[in-house]
Amino acid sequence: MENALQARKQSAHPGLMMVGMLLGAFVGMFSETSLNIALLKLMTAFQVSTSTIQWLVTGYMLIIGIILPLSSIITKWFTTRQVILFALIDFMVGACISALAHNFTILLIGRMIQGVGTGLILPLMFAVVM
Repeated sequence: MENALQARKQSAHPGLMMVGMLLGAFVGMFSETSLNIALLKLMTAFQVSTSTIQWLVTGYMLIIGIILPLSSIITKWFTTRQVILFALIDFMVGACISALAHNFTILLIGRMIQGVGTGLILPLMFAVVM
C-alpha cells in the first residue's frame, strides 16, 4: 500500500525526470541498433568470427529480454527514482567497460551490463508516462 502512495507522489521536477528517462531509453535503443554498423570493424579489431561478433547484439537483446519482466518486481522493492538512477548509472558503467575493453570478452560483458540498464529503463519510462 505504501508503494502505491509513493507512486502517486508528485516529483518536484517532472520535466527533468522525463528528460532523463527519455534520454536513457533513446540511448539504449540507439545503442542496440547502431552497433550493427560497427560489427565489421569490431570483428577485425578483436580478430573474431562473424558468429562470435554477433553475440554483442544477441547478448544485449537477451539481457534486455530477461530484465524486462523482472522490472515490475524490482519496482516493488525499490522506488521508481532509485531504479531509474540505477539503470542510468548501470548503462554508463557498461558503456565505459565496453569503451575500455581490450578483448572481446570484456566488450561482451560491458554490452550485457548495458542491457541490464536498458531493460530496466524501457518499461519504467512507459509506466511513468502513463
